[in-house]
Amino acid sequence: MLSSLIASIKKVEHGFKHILEAGDQLLKDKSHDPLETAIKLTTGDSYQERMLGTWLLGLLSPGNRRALIQLKTKVVKDENWRVQEMLAKAFDHYCSITGYEKALLEIRRWLDDPQPNLNRAVVEGFRIWTSRPYFKEHPEIAIKMISQLKSKESEYLRRSVGNALRDIRKKHGALVEEELSTWDLEQPRIAFVYKLVAK
Repeated sequence: MLSSLIASIKKVEHGFKHILEAGDQLLKDKSHDPLETAIKLTTGDSYQERMLGTWLLGLLSPGNRRALIQLKTKVVKDENWRVQEMLAKAFDHYCSITGYEKALLEIRRWLDDPQPNLNRAVVEGFRIWTSRPYFKEHPEIAIKMISQLKSKESEYLRRSVGNALRDIRKKHGALVEEELSTWDLEQPRIAFVYKLVAK
C-alpha cells in the first residue's frame, strides 16, 4: 500500500489535499507502525514523501510525544518550503486536538525557539489566529505572541508575522494599532513588519 500511495502523491506537484488524504489512509492502515512509517517518510527523496511523513507525524502528535519531537527537531530542518508549510499544518492539528489553551506552553516553546522555521510554523499554521478557539476570545494574546517575533533576523518569518497581524487587524483594528504604537520604527526589521501590517 505504501509504495503505491507514494507513487500516487508524487504525481501531484501542487496543493495539500492529496497529502492530507494519504495521511488519513496511512493512519487507518494497521499493517505498519505509523510512527516508524512517518519517520521513514520524512527522510524520503521527494518532497511529497516528506510532506506526507510530516502530516502523519502531525496526526500522531496529540497522543505521541515522540511524533511531536520529530516535528520539532527533524522536520524543521527540511529545506523545502512545501514541507515547512506542512509543518505549520501539522502543528496546528496538534494544537487543535490538544486545545489551543491547553497547548499554550508548547506554542510558547515553538515561538521562543531559535529556529525561524519553528517560529513560522506557529505563526503561519494558526492563520487566521483569531478564528481559532481561545485566540478568538483573547485576540490581545494572539497579537502579543505574534508581535514578539517582529525583529527576528529571518525576513521569511517577519513577512509571516506582518501578514498574520494584518489578518487580525481586519477585525481587531484598535488592538493591533495599540500594539503597533509601541514599536520602534527606527529599527529596519520592525519597520519592515509595520509596513506589511499597515498595508
